[in-house]
Amino acid sequence: MTQTIDVTAPIEQEGTKSVVKSWYIGVGEAVREGDPLVELETDKVAVEVPSPASGVLAEILIDADGEAAPGAVLGRLSGGAAVKPAGPQEQKSANGELAKPAPALKAGNGEEPRLSPAVRRLVREYDLNPAEIEGTGKGGRLTRGDVQLFLERGAGQSPKAPAAKPKIDPGGEAIDTELGPARRIPHDTMRRRIAEHMSHSVAVAPHVTAVFEADFFAIAAHRSAHKNDYARRGVKLTYTAYMVAAAAEAMKAAPRVNSRWHDDFLDVYDDINIGVGTALGEEGLVVPVISQTQTKSHFGIARELQELTDKARSGALSPADLRGGTFSISNHGVSGSLVASPIIINQPQSAILGVGKLEKRAVVRTVDGVDSIQIRPMAYVSLTIDHRVLDGAQTNAWLTRFVEVIETWPKE
Repeated sequence: MTQTIDVTAPIEQEGTKSVVKSWYIGVGEAVREGDPLVELETDKVAVEVPSPASGVLAEILIDADGEAAPGAVLGRLSGGAAVKPAGPQEQKSANGELAKPAPALKAGNGEEPRLSPAVRRLVREYDLNPAEIEGTGKGGRLTRGDVQLFLERGAGQSPKAPAAKPKIDPGGEAIDTELGPARRIPHDTMRRRIAEHMSHSVAVAPHVTAVFEADFFAIAAHRSAHKNDYARRGVKLTYTAYMVAAAAEAMKAAPRVNSRWHDDFLDVYDDINIGVGTALGEEGLVVPVISQTQTKSHFGIARELQELTDKARSGALSPADLRGGTFSISNHGVSGSLVASPIIINQPQSAILGVGKLEKRAVVRTVDGVDSIQIRPMAYVSLTIDHRVLDGAQTNAWLTRFVEVIETWPKE
């Protein structure tokens, strides 16, 4: 009797639904246990579902572009069905048209390498051979950054003479509109999910934003004194690491900031799990989470922040990296903005911190009882709250403590 094995969507994921992006093999084709079988995508991350056993794909229950709830049966494996010769599978793209069959990817040993979904798409888009690209990930695995660097160097040209970075066509269909020529670009799964998530947050939560100004002089001094030591230990010391640590400390002044709203109750958490918004260019935004921040040293925060950021930009984040956030930070100043308001709350959280561009400004400081004008590194910091949960007094208490921690950071 032939044994049938279900292929299921991960139960533990941030969000209620994901979308099947593509199946790596077709019905009747063989797969080994642990090999990538199907790719899922949410508003936050693309993830491969490995084959739970060796066998033959007997049935696909949720095809490309179909929605899959956590634990849903995506397809079934059989141990005894006839195996069809492996070949390219016709798949539907996001706009409903048949996608061009993807060429097989071969490593130096002739076998198909284990690539993340983001890397797999990139090497196929530019028709690259993964065996020619040096991997810097764990165990020599290719990352998105490795492929992008390879492209910037002219796909194999000498690193001493890098080629111009290839321009990626925005895609879409050229059309005529009442406003003139345009490119109509279908929304991909991630963009649709982000839109739904943002619209839901604004619809259910009354957003209110308070803005303070913070002097980063003490932070700059500490960073200057310690960044070389951190670098020797393999960690880049960024300003965001200080923001994460200061946010965790500020929770003591207003614990309800670290909460999640539900219709009948409010969960105020002991663990402070801080998500940090990480932009992926045209691909959207993800928010990897530093869990139990209150238990970590400043070096530990900086190290984990770097690991998560690298994984985000190489397309290697797992659902666990995005799950369980109780508070979020948007360091929008890195892209040049001074103030952003309101920054949309990552539901069902109760608040989000925004940090604007760090720039030198003339400020008045009192030294030995005398006012003086000094040049200081300043930034606007904001806390956007869900007014169902928090009021102005709690918001300002939290921001007051956050700014105090930033401005009194010890040099040693």
